[in-house]
Amino acid sequence: MVTSVGSSILTALGASSIDTSSLVDQLATAAIANKTKALTDRETANTAKISDLANAVNSITTFSSSLSSLISGGSLFTQPTSSNSSIVNVSAVAGSRLSGLSSTIKVDRIASAQTLTAAALPGAASPVGLGTMELTVGDKTKTITITSANNSLAGLAQAIKDSGLGVTASIVTDSTGARLVVKGATGEANAFSLKVTSGTAGELDRFAFDPATYDPDAVTGLTLQQEAQDAQIVVDGVTVNKASNSFSDVIPGVKIDLVSASPGTTVSIGSSQPVDSIKQAVSDFVAAYNEMKATLTAMTGTEGSLRSDAGIRALVTRLGGLTSTQLTYASDGSPTTLAEIGVSTNRDGTLSLDSAKLSSVMASNPAAVEAMFNPGQRSDNPLIQITNAVGQVKGGVYTVTNATPGGSGSTAQATLDGGYTLPLGATGVQASFTSAAAGLSFDVLGPVASATITIDLGLQGALDAIKNELTASSGQLTASQTRLDNEKKSISDDKDKLTARDTAYRAQLTAQYTRMQGALSAFSSTQSYLSQQIKLWTNDSSS
Repeated sequence: MVTSVGSSILTALGASSIDTSSLVDQLATAAIANKTKALTDRETANTAKISDLANAVNSITTFSSSLSSLISGGSLFTQPTSSNSSIVNVSAVAGSRLSGLSSTIKVDRIASAQTLTAAALPGAASPVGLGTMELTVGDKTKTITITSANNSLAGLAQAIKDSGLGVTASIVTDSTGARLVVKGATGEANAFSLKVTSGTAGELDRFAFDPATYDPDAVTGLTLQQEAQDAQIVVDGVTVNKASNSFSDVIPGVKIDLVSASPGTTVSIGSSQPVDSIKQAVSDFVAAYNEMKATLTAMTGTEGSLRSDAGIRALVTRLGGLTSTQLTYASDGSPTTLAEIGVSTNRDGTLSLDSAKLSSVMASNPAAVEAMFNPGQRSDNPLIQITNAVGQVKGGVYTVTNATPGGSGSTAQATLDGGYTLPLGATGVQASFTSAAAGLSFDVLGPVASATITIDLGLQGALDAIKNELTASSGQLTASQTRLDNEKKSISDDKDKLTARDTAYRAQLTAQYTRMQGALSAFSSTQSYLSQQIKLWTNDSSS
């Protein structure tokens, strides 16, 4: 049976002229049809794989991010409580473990900042006088210079702010005019003085202040509105002075914000554990995991685009071991894996929850379950204080030995898991970049023969570890992405080559059929000539 393309060719060849354009297009299209279809199929499959791989990586990223948001919201970890928040507010420090918290606080005095005010001038642009002043805070002094370029109340305020000593200056305008207000940081150590070192009498000395000679009954410069003083609190019977009203180094794991002084009033500090929220979080985790697993199963099933992809198989395998992954490093026999609290892996890879087992563990050891959902880090020696942010160090137990604090002309030193550490400031050290504890840093506040630092990354840390390992530069998901990207480029190159061959073939056919058209034209002319001659010969014979 003659094909449509063949029929067109025969028809064209039987004509007195050839439709070269149509004939070339049909022949060239037929010649590359199979290869074009093969490339299209490859491209469609590759695009689907790239999309599904991105969705797979995004699914675990979204899963981890959702868990992170839930944790950061504070609904899954024990929060400190205050019996009187109008005096003391409390909140948890990231990574802390607060179960069983019980303490008392009395606030005898809150910290205040030294505040000075000047006599009113007509406006912010009013000149203050030329010269220099010395601003002294503790043992630090800076020179304040007033020239014709900044000879104004606003210029003086800016010069004080630019000193870099933590002293602020502003201009307050009222019905009497514009007043300079100078304020330091809270705490007695942040008291300051302003002394004139050059200038005309009656000008810059209007803004001077010397606490040693200040007489509130005979003010010649700035007026003292408030003295710098430390906060004074009594914590569990121990008097503590603090330069700030906000601090987190008095009760371990608790950030304290002083609101007001109330001598003699005892504020109780306790803790509230979100037992029901944690139970619900475990259930929600199982449901979210199974939803993610369904997405991955569709990609890796017999009809899935990534059924033979090594990166996705590695991801599924790693996730399958999540229930047995150690999430915390408790040393008291507490549960440390999801399997120990009732989360198990089914034969099809989905998770199931034994609610009765979870309730039993929550009743006997709620802190252990809470720790699985909340990254934490702790030192068993108060002289070793961890300074890195939570989540920056690989989970595990690390041993600190031979720790010595820094001194005059020397930096702190310590050995970490038998290896060296690097100095960090005057009081701290950090793990070497090649250490298993890379990212760990801590202050050495006193000599320590041996101490233990425990890093619990929790469930989110375990998920992040899986994602980070597989998406690292040498990770299997990265390898899959690279392979698919290379395949995409290969398909594009093959399409370009096929287009080039098609163009060349079309040019070849066009040249051939153009020559054929010329030959047909010549034959047609000969035929016409012969027909005329025969007619003439026939007519001559008749006559």
